[in-house]
Amino acid sequence: MMQNVKLQEYDHLPTPVLAIGTDYRDGYLLPRHSHRRAQLLYAGTGVMEVFTDEGTWIVPIHSAVWIPPGIAHEIRMMGVSTRSLYIEPAFQPRHSTGCEVIRVSPLLRQLLLSAVDIGAEYENDSREGRLMALILDEITASPVMPLTLPMPKDSQLHQLCADFGKAPSILTRPQDWALQLNKSERNFTRFFRQQTGQSFGTWRTQACLMQAVVQLGQGAGVTTVALSLGYDSPSAFSTQFKNVLGISPSQYFQQGQIRA
Repeated sequence: MMQNVKLQEYDHLPTPVLAIGTDYRDGYLLPRHSHRRAQLLYAGTGVMEVFTDEGTWIVPIHSAVWIPPGIAHEIRMMGVSTRSLYIEPAFQPRHSTGCEVIRVSPLLRQLLLSAVDIGAEYENDSREGRLMALILDEITASPVMPLTLPMPKDSQLHQLCADFGKAPSILTRPQDWALQLNKSERNFTRFFRQQTGQSFGTWRTQACLMQAVVQLGQGAGVTTVALSLGYDSPSAFSTQFKNVLGISPSQYFQQGQIRA
């Protein structure tokens, strides 16, 4: 069983897909690193936060994060035991140049749990090899979830965005940031879109909803989360949550709820 073993011990093998399970203490920050192989990282419980130079990704239950080869990243583990696939670049089932959060179907979840029982060496035409091939097919078909927050390259704006991500509020105004950067609101609005590819309002909402996913995943109530983010009411928060994620916050973390 490939549980709590180090990738470095097996990375040299020609095996197209390596499956490894790892247990982490709550709140552990996995230091910045990268892999030669592509990685699919899944946790059946808890929430993960993935950080790269390009952005931040929130990975709640029933989802996984796809990390292409060579991308430096760090991960905060919040109540998770992970299942990781490390995939040779020639076999990678997704071809995005950046990270993606994808929905994990019930079938893919069971396949990921079973894959850890497979050793590091197997024949491609064996039962184990066919199971790994099916996993790659399922990863290809998995839909992307809107749980990414692009980060700017400009150092001052990057710091403002990073600080905001730790304690976001839907009440924050663009003119407040414009003043801090010594820009007019119009110039700031244009600058922000150039740096992130999004309007300030869209980015702010996304940051709030991603923080909501973290808090809900840790057991906070909808009302508590809504008020902490500055929403006028739980209903206003729930409406915006559903508009973006397609499901209400109470349903999102309902046990066994998986929507593909």
